[in-house]
Amino acid sequence: MILNRKSVELLAPAGTWDALVAGVESGADACYLGGKHFNMRMHEGDFNFDDEMLKKAIAYTHEHDVKLYITLNNLISDEEVPALREYLAYLNEIKPDALLVQDFAVLELVHEMGIDIPIHTSVMMNTHNEHAIEKLKEYGITRIVVGREMTLSELSLFRERTGIEVEYFMHGDMCMSESGQCIHSGVIFGQSGNRGRCLKPCRWAYSLIDEQTGEVLDKDSDGAYKLALKDMCMYRSIPQLIQAGVFSFKIEGRMRPAPFIRRIVSTYRKAIDAYIADPMGYKVDEEGWKSLYENRARDFTTTFAFGSPTKQDIGMTGEREPRFFSDAVKEAGFQDEILKKERDINKENDAHRTLSVRVNTIDSAKAAVDNGADVIYVGGEAFRPFRPWTLSEYADIIAYAKGKAKVVINTPRTTMRRECGELEQFLTAIASRPELAADGIMVSNLGSLKLAKQYTKLPIQADVSFNLFNHLAAKFLKENSLVMACSSLELSFEQLREIVESSELPIETIVHGSYESMICDHNIPGMSLPHYSELDNPEVLDRRYALLDNAKEKHSIRIDQFGRNHIYFAKDLCLYPYLKKFNGIASYRIEAQDYTPEFTGKVTKLYREALDALASGQEIDQSKLAELQQGPRELGLGTFRFRQSRNSI
Repeated sequence: MILNRKSVELLAPAGTWDALVAGVESGADACYLGGKHFNMRMHEGDFNFDDEMLKKAIAYTHEHDVKLYITLNNLISDEEVPALREYLAYLNEIKPDALLVQDFAVLELVHEMGIDIPIHTSVMMNTHNEHAIEKLKEYGITRIVVGREMTLSELSLFRERTGIEVEYFMHGDMCMSESGQCIHSGVIFGQSGNRGRCLKPCRWAYSLIDEQTGEVLDKDSDGAYKLALKDMCMYRSIPQLIQAGVFSFKIEGRMRPAPFIRRIVSTYRKAIDAYIADPMGYKVDEEGWKSLYENRARDFTTTFAFGSPTKQDIGMTGEREPRFFSDAVKEAGFQDEILKKERDINKENDAHRTLSVRVNTIDSAKAAVDNGADVIYVGGEAFRPFRPWTLSEYADIIAYAKGKAKVVINTPRTTMRRECGELEQFLTAIASRPELAADGIMVSNLGSLKLAKQYTKLPIQADVSFNLFNHLAAKFLKENSLVMACSSLELSFEQLREIVESSELPIETIVHGSYESMICDHNIPGMSLPHYSELDNPEVLDRRYALLDNAKEKHSIRIDQFGRNHIYFAKDLCLYPYLKKFNGIASYRIEAQDYTPEFTGKVTKLYREALDALASGQEIDQSKLAELQQGPRELGLGTFRFRQSRNSI
């Protein structure tokens, strides 16, 4: 690759006019900013650009031969769709150089309205494999912002395989969770991180405990801020970024003041130009480094760029945390006054209401089948000490359930290169062996969807990780041959009702069970415990850990077969008392992956009886709620206690 001034793009953030000017004057090739609606920085009223300022910003940047990208990168609820249409029409008039998007609804409207602005995927779309990129290219996507968990070597490989332009966060604030897969703020506060209102529970203090005994395991650790990732800084690694094939060097910081933007952009501009002018003779400008380091907010890290992070990448002490957006709070129980007053969903029910159960073992699968489940979800992640399902176990449960329940095979939520390779071989086996002929496949991202369509002819449905938030996203999934999709766990009842009543695609909803607040590619116990060693003591992976916050809420950690850490809410979701309101749901789903076979059977039986009672015009036996409260956690309503997931208008 022969480098020149146009080989890479330095992309600067702007939250105010002064910051935009600072970025342009300091040498940015492009700037990105948000309007007053529909973006991932909705907390501060003085930031972001109104419609007239957007038009002025485009004119200003183009006068200086600088590109301007507008962020339209949060999830959109149905009540926001009319305003979104108007906004897109306006953007099509003023013609920014690209839009950054997360929600599939935007892709639908761009096609429907004939919008001819280039589209880039936001990091929030969690694009992390080449198969997802190939699917997105079908929709005219010209650039992707890759997931933060991707190493430069992985990035380089799929850049070569797909040929797509890659944008990479190389300086600034970083999320601990996989992008788009953190719902902690949305469920606890009704302010979703996927909708630009994150209150950053990852910046709380936590103790690492033994889940069974409550013993505090990290008394001698470096500090309590175990999820507080340091700020990304790739200044000392510019050659590696360029040679990996990164085109756009993205600086995070749309809430930063103009002097901060000026300093960061000018420092990176000088270093990038120096490398391009003389790669072999390049050396790090230590004065530039000193300027960045002495004016830092948090300390610095390179996160996953060169491999898995360690405790050195976490701001354990909290000393350099510039702002805490919230404090730990008790998760809500049945604070249900809002839900009680909501109008029931107005959609006709099937004569027999479908009950689906996601299970962890073959014994739990059999318990669900025996107690009335219509569908069981098997496979996908296996949380240690449980092991992944084998081909023979799939065959056994398919044979056992025949004539009694459908078996849908689940796939991992995150499918990087390793998981994609395993998934291809697995899907080939399913397609070629009669004893593995399941009733369907459940996928969690566009890459898995593409592989499932390529290798099998089974019906495909979308898991909760697709963040389904509106009927247009459901339409997108239906057009891609999916037969059903699970609604987002951040939707309020009112917002769910809008989707169910208007969607042509059948909608599944989780009504009970344990569920994740975050999914992390970090080894949280390994970063907190001084003598944690998978090589010396592999049994440490099978111990059940939890995080205890300052409100004394216990968040279970589950480690899957790929080493990812799934952090759970302290309360399990329970919609049993309110099932009568949930009409027209295509599938009522129980998340039993963290339950014993015995409790899986009990919960399945209680929900089966309740749904059958509703189908026959009878009332639910509310006294049975006491039996549901015998599980591993207390019960709560999750986001259904809110009138709405706070919107972006």
